[in-house]
Amino acid sequence: MNAPLPGPVAYLTGEYPRATDTFIQREVAALRGAGITVLTASIRRTGPEHMVGPEQRAEQAGTFHVLEATAHPRLVLAKLAALARPGRFLRALALAWRTAPRGLRGRVWNLIYFAEALTLARWMRAQGVVHLHNHIAKASCTVAMLASELTGIPYSFTLHGPDDLAEPGHWRLDEKIARAAFVACISDFARAQAMLHAARVHWPRLHVVHCGVDPARYGRPRVPGRGRLLFVGRLAGVKGVPVLFQALSAVRALRPEVTLTLIGDGPERALLEEEGRALGLGDALRFTGYRDADFVAGALAEADVLVLPSFAEGVPVVLMEAMAARLPVVATRVGGVTELVEDGVSGHLVAPGNAALLARAILAALDAPSAMGAAARAQVEAAFDSRTEARRLATLLATAARGGVCPDIRPGALP
Repeated sequence: MNAPLPGPVAYLTGEYPRATDTFIQREVAALRGAGITVLTASIRRTGPEHMVGPEQRAEQAGTFHVLEATAHPRLVLAKLAALARPGRFLRALALAWRTAPRGLRGRVWNLIYFAEALTLARWMRAQGVVHLHNHIAKASCTVAMLASELTGIPYSFTLHGPDDLAEPGHWRLDEKIARAAFVACISDFARAQAMLHAARVHWPRLHVVHCGVDPARYGRPRVPGRGRLLFVGRLAGVKGVPVLFQALSAVRALRPEVTLTLIGDGPERALLEEEGRALGLGDALRFTGYRDADFVAGALAEADVLVLPSFAEGVPVVLMEAMAARLPVVATRVGGVTELVEDGVSGHLVAPGNAALLARAILAALDAPSAMGAAARAQVEAAFDSRTEARRLATLLATAARGGVCPDIRPGALP
């Protein structure tokens, strides 16, 4: 990116900031560091459990909350003022109707998204926004697509997986790709899934932009050797934590000193605490809830192995953080994980849902040579540095905002 943009870029997602989505906050900071003015917008206001540090509180204070503004009575007339541009209004309304999921419920939801898009469009015009970027191709991306149609401001989005790839027809991924200036896919796997649902003529607008980390943040000296396992993530079914508990029970039969700390929270926490006690793991488990980035970095420095037994993933940022900290990792072969972790070289990979294989991999990782940690760190530095990835994304944003054709940003991209 050379000349500065003529105005700010708006960043939209369903909830911002969230303790579970620190990669978005990191990306925003890196883009600002690259010279782009980024204004953040969130459909909903994030709950207090996600305000784990001053960075989150500051970001929330500066974020525009679409749903709150949409529901404010004094904005009703402002929304009706959109009829002053009847062509755009009617085209966007028709788009909302045409792309709605089947049935009355789907129509109602898309009309709600249309109302939110009117609010977002008004805010973007007031702020002089020149480009809109959305994270995760679900409801907030529908709002972004409609707001782009209302304003003529180009939009793009980041495709993650697994959630936004689980129901591509429901979320009309095909239409969103067709209308986007570009799509930032967080992995080759995500890009391939997008290609399944995009017309071939649109494939060149699919670019791989990794989520990343700042390796320097994870350079603390490690003190290995005490059998401490670490899990970081949302306590929800997709993360496979019950399988980890079964594996831990088998590991402790051989190495009773091994313990597990779980950083995160979610809908299954109470059930998991109960399951842990039923397996006799009560004294071996520690639940911390959501914690800030400094706490996670400290936990990585004190752990011996990070374990992520997920049933589905994109490319987990917590694996990048652990690898940057030279920590042996054990993960499942799902989504884009294999693009980050090379089995036997920078970590250990197993089939999802298999507690016996997971236990063996954990035992191997507990005795992993230091060369594995060095290889893991090198992989993150080479391909998942947040500053490098932000520069790639900045190039796409700047080109799209000026109405240009986005260039290839990685070797091997389709022409």
